[in-house]
Amino acid sequence: MARYLALRVLQAVWVLWAAFTISFVVLYLLPADPISIAADGGGAGTPVDKAAIAELQARYGLDRPLWEQYWTALGHAVRGDLGHSIGTGQPVTGAIGDALPATLGLAGLALLFATVGGVGLAFAATYTRRPWLRTVLKALPSLGVSVPTFWTGLLLLQLFSFQWRLAPAFGGHGFAGTVLPALTLALPIGAVIAQVLAAGLESTWRQPFVDVALAKGGSRWWVQRKHVLRPASVPTFTIAGVLIGNMLAGSVVVETVFARQGVGRLTQTAVLAQDIPVVQGIVLLTSAVFVTVNLAVDLLYPLLDPRIAARARRAVAPEKTDDKVGGTAEGVAIHG
Repeated sequence: MARYLALRVLQAVWVLWAAFTISFVVLYLLPADPISIAADGGGAGTPVDKAAIAELQARYGLDRPLWEQYWTALGHAVRGDLGHSIGTGQPVTGAIGDALPATLGLAGLALLFATVGGVGLAFAATYTRRPWLRTVLKALPSLGVSVPTFWTGLLLLQLFSFQWRLAPAFGGHGFAGTVLPALTLALPIGAVIAQVLAAGLESTWRQPFVDVALAKGGSRWWVQRKHVLRPASVPTFTIAGVLIGNMLAGSVVVETVFARQGVGRLTQTAVLAQDIPVVQGIVLLTSAVFVTVNLAVDLLYPLLDPRIAARARRAVAPEKTDDKVGGTAEGVAIHG
C-alpha cells in the first residue's frame, strides 16, 4: 500500500507539473501582451506610455528570456507563491481564495442535485418492468448531456426569474440565489451519472450472485439496494475526476450567465486579460482537485466492490505458491 501511495503521489506531481508547463507555454504563445491589456484600462484605446509598460514588464519579469521566466515561476509555485495578478496587483492566492467560497457553494449544491437526480433516474430506469417507461427514462440522460449549459441557464432564468419571479435573476446570494445556477450546472453532471450508473446496474443484474439473492427470497428492491448498487457504482466513481472537471468548466458558463462571482468568473476575466499568474493558479487548483479526487476513488474501490480486493490478493498468491512449490522440489532433490 505504501508503494502504491508513493506511486500515485509521483503521478500527481507529474500531472501538476504538466498542467503548469502546458498552461505557461500556451499563454505565452498568445499574440496579445498582458501588460498592454492591463495598462489600457479596460480597452479604452487610449495611448499608453511606453516607459510605463517597460517598467511593468520589468516588475513582472516579462522582459527576461522565456526559459528564465518559466524556471522562476516554477520555483515560486513549488514554494506556494503563485505571484501577483497583472491586472489588479493582488496576490493570486488571495484572488482565488476570495472567489473560491462562492464556487464551492455552487458546486456542492449542484453535486447534490446531480447525485440525487442521476441516481434516482438510473434506479427508476433499471427497476421498472415496463419496457416503454424504461426506454423513455434511459433516453433522458442523453437529452441532458446534449443540451448546452448556457441554454439551460437562460431557460431557467426566463421561467423562474422573469416569468414566475420565484428566484433572483442575477447575482443572488443564499439558497434562493444559488438554486437556479446549481440546477443549470447539475443537469449535464446528473445525466452522465445516470447514464453510467444505469449501464452498471443493468450489467450487475445479469451476474450469478443476483440470481442467488433472488432465489433466497429477496425482493427486487432489496436486492438492488443491498447487492447490486455497490458493484454497479464502481464505473460511476471511476469517472468522478471527469465529472469534477466538467463541473469546474461549467462553472465558467454558469457564473457568467447568472452574473455570479466565483472561480469561473475569475477564470473568464483572467483569460480575456491574459493574466498569466491567475490563469496558472486556477489551472494548478483544478489539477490538484482532479488528482485528489482520483486518488480518493482508487482507495475506495476495494470498499465498493470486494472482488477488486480479491483479484489483488490472487495476483500476489501465485508468487507465494511458486515459492512453496520450488522449496518442496528443492527439498526432494536434496533428499533424493
